[in-house]
Amino acid sequence: MPPLPLITAQTEEKLLAFLTEHGHTKFRVQQVMDWVWRKRVTSFDAMTNLSPGLRTLLAENFRFHSPEIVEIHGSADTTRKFLTRMEDGSLVESVIIPAAAAEDGEQSDRITLCVSSQVGCAFGCKFCASGLLGLKRNLTTGEIIGQILSAETIAGKRVNNLVFMGMGEPLSNFDNLEDALEIITSHRGLEIGARHITISTSGFVPGLKKLAAYPRQIRLAVSLHGATDEVRDQIMPVNKKWPLSQLIPALEEWGRDRNQMPTLEYILIKDVNDSLKDASQLVRIAKKLHAKVNLIPYNTVEGLPWERPSEGRCRAFRDAVHKARIPVTMRYEKGHDINAACGQLRLRKEKENNEGSPGCRA
Repeated sequence: MPPLPLITAQTEEKLLAFLTEHGHTKFRVQQVMDWVWRKRVTSFDAMTNLSPGLRTLLAENFRFHSPEIVEIHGSADTTRKFLTRMEDGSLVESVIIPAAAAEDGEQSDRITLCVSSQVGCAFGCKFCASGLLGLKRNLTTGEIIGQILSAETIAGKRVNNLVFMGMGEPLSNFDNLEDALEIITSHRGLEIGARHITISTSGFVPGLKKLAAYPRQIRLAVSLHGATDEVRDQIMPVNKKWPLSQLIPALEEWGRDRNQMPTLEYILIKDVNDSLKDASQLVRIAKKLHAKVNLIPYNTVEGLPWERPSEGRCRAFRDAVHKARIPVTMRYEKGHDINAACGQLRLRKEKENNEGSPGCRA
């Protein structure tokens, strides 16, 4: 028999439909969600203001489950990456990023979690470790939510900022992502504001069209990494199916009725996309989309040939974008010493498991 669905994967709408079908009122939904998300109980028996019959009904149809935390890696800059094992044995990684101290000396209480949406990735960006083992499957709604709960256990405080920039392409797992977002943003759920959530896409145009129709003001980041089809074709296979001539109109559609600026994520790779000509082409796209730019000097991935440009070359690129009056930041990867780029920790763990197995060909 398949396992019962997770209570933590139920949106308010789904839980209401279930309880109404069994003769209960909306008030009971509020009570159940209060136990799950405010009081954080881990058993139905703990829901003491519910009747024994309702607790039995819930226990017969839903369950609690926390993913196993396999490893936690911290770094000198306090970023922590953790690896969780799902019930089928799949490994998923997430990253906790505390805010840096503010310039005035006040410490921000923001805790950002980089969330994965798939086990592996099918998009195969040539600079990323996530796709080196291919796509295994989508994460369920409960597994997406489980990363947040695990992060709060590790951090000892509430996660209040989310970026779907971990393993996988979030927009190719849209149905599960949408349910997760409803739980995350609901005032009866995790209650994280939509503007504190960012979804990153590599340029999956069908998913972008769905996101354009999604009513909540979720922030959008686009893993552009190349301002021409020639460069993107070289490092991002997704561009061959959905080139810039399709991606840019989809981004314009997303922004048409929103008072939001998309962010163009741009990893600087030596001798690939880091010239001043590349900067000029990036400026052209950013102006068209009324976008801001986030530059990220390449974070080394074992087994891949790319190199990080010199600091001077990175700064020259940034200055060229800034001179064109495009909002631009340059972010050096936090946690460089803990394999913080997407997929690296999982890749290392998978290699260790394979090397220790009888069927390994290494």
